[in-house]
Amino acid sequence: MLGLPYRLLLQALWDDLRARREFLTSPYLPACFAFFIHILLCSPFLVFEALGCFWPRIHFYRISRIAEPLGLCLQRWVDCFWRIFIKYLTTILPASALYQSVRNPIFPELAPSWRVLIAEVIACLLLFDALFFIWHYSMHRVPWLYRMVHQAHHQNRITFALTAQDASPAELLSLQVLALTSAWVVGCHPLSEALFHLLNTWLAVEDHCGYDLPWALHRLLPCFGGAPFHQAHHHVYRGNYAPYFRHWDWLCGTYLRVREEAGRKHGGRTMRRRRRRKSLGSDCVCMCAYNKA
Repeated sequence: MLGLPYRLLLQALWDDLRARREFLTSPYLPACFAFFIHILLCSPFLVFEALGCFWPRIHFYRISRIAEPLGLCLQRWVDCFWRIFIKYLTTILPASALYQSVRNPIFPELAPSWRVLIAEVIACLLLFDALFFIWHYSMHRVPWLYRMVHQAHHQNRITFALTAQDASPAELLSLQVLALTSAWVVGCHPLSEALFHLLNTWLAVEDHCGYDLPWALHRLLPCFGGAPFHQAHHHVYRGNYAPYFRHWDWLCGTYLRVREEAGRKHGGRTMRRRRRRKSLGSDCVCMCAYNKA
């Protein structure tokens, strides 16, 4: 009985979406919506960057302690925005429109139960995480694949939220394929698939945001790596290949562990860095220290 109100709420939401079927099947909607949502989810971190100039306490949570003027920071955001916009306009939008024109979307009458919704979203995230790990590891292990596909993403050694999609057109397309494949293999209800894509976008933004915030998902659920996990990858250009969860890197010996020391001195945070590399993509232990000036 407790699940009935949630089921009715999901059904009402799904009925409203089904009534807008013609709009939802527009060939241009997925790419435009994905771009808009990405920018929207990145905007709070741009506000953080701006407020940090007037309230330095915010920058206490930045993973990188490298200070830069607000003007330079904003210029990086603007440059990154235009790079992503051009790639969406020239690559993602045409490819997405072509895919939408040949697919046959299904709009079942019933919405999923909340249990099914949650189970399908979790299954999609786990499958996407595994597929991405394999693909990401391959791009780092095959030199020509790294140069042609992945190198553009590593132009940002210090990440910020917008850089989650600052990649080559080939890599952006490949990630779209992995996400769509994950939803197809799981056999998601369209409502579950939409929630998966939305959550997938948010997790990518959070991983690249450059902030280790106390309410971040990896603080609440330790199975997630979060921004420190992915920032370590951008610093050493290897290890931590999974996008969200830690388990594949643990199992495959590519895990870079970031451990915060207990002591904090003079308002700063001290962490030590140590790396230990072995063959299969390096079994690295990374205890990173970022000292506040």
